[in-house]
Amino acid sequence: MTTLLISHPAYLNHLTPSGHPERPDRLRVVEQVLEAERFQPLAREQAPAAPLETIALCHPMEYVEMIRDNVPEDGLVRLDADTTMSPGSFEAALRAAGGATLAVDEVMNQKASNAFLAARPPGHHAETTRPMGFCIFNHAAIAARYAQKRFGLDHVAVVDFDVHHGNGTQEIFWADKSVMYCSTHEMPLYPGTGSTSERGEHNNIVNAPLRAGDGGMQFRQAFESIILPRLREFKPEFMLISAGFDAHTRDPLANLNLVEADYTWVTQKLMEVADASAQGRIVSVLEGGYDLEGLSGSVAAHVTALMRA
Repeated sequence: MTTLLISHPAYLNHLTPSGHPERPDRLRVVEQVLEAERFQPLAREQAPAAPLETIALCHPMEYVEMIRDNVPEDGLVRLDADTTMSPGSFEAALRAAGGATLAVDEVMNQKASNAFLAARPPGHHAETTRPMGFCIFNHAAIAARYAQKRFGLDHVAVVDFDVHHGNGTQEIFWADKSVMYCSTHEMPLYPGTGSTSERGEHNNIVNAPLRAGDGGMQFRQAFESIILPRLREFKPEFMLISAGFDAHTRDPLANLNLVEADYTWVTQKLMEVADASAQGRIVSVLEGGYDLEGLSGSVAAHVTALMRA
């Protein structure tokens, strides 16, 4: 088995205002770096559009229909201060969720050892009934619930190393003891959530906030001392990664100082946990990362680690 790469040209049709950091060029540089010779062993598939019923595993159908009905015929509509939709955004969001669930299917059915979804828009800020932070639907959360419903899994973990806290994923699983959500992120920073005191109703939320200026040493320490022990104790049967690369030292939206080697390290550490309790089953979903050079290099490091190369 090999690592599966899932993407789709429709992701480029989600347009944002001029100068917006979450822009189509993000996906272009990811696709370009993954065309390099060392990534030729990747299996590659195109993402299907998720049925609305699949989106409704995490978002009420009224919300899904509201999003659909607000798609503009031309131009852009604003969902919140920094989240917009263009005519192609709804299809892109459906295919982001569909790519995540396809990845779950392929990994659970042993057609791939693990998978990376190169999609946009990102998802981890989307709450049950609220789009925010560039996010419309929460793809990692949908994939986690889908894995449970489709394959009867009892313990699923979502691990988020985006520099911004995944408030949406935390909100969706706050009262769900069958899903553990773990996050490193810069605080204080948008969206303002993610303190260590936020633990969920079943102690299933694990936040390890970092401070502006922190780098690889503090990031690795947060994983070694807080997140990895909790994951090992939880024994997930499947792991989702919300893979944001905006904690990279080059990124303009935050103030952490990670480099490519840190993403290699954390990917390998999470794979060790998955090997121990989940038969190595990991699906990684692209979240943030807004400096194109930092993003492409970090994705390359992450995917190389997934490939065990």
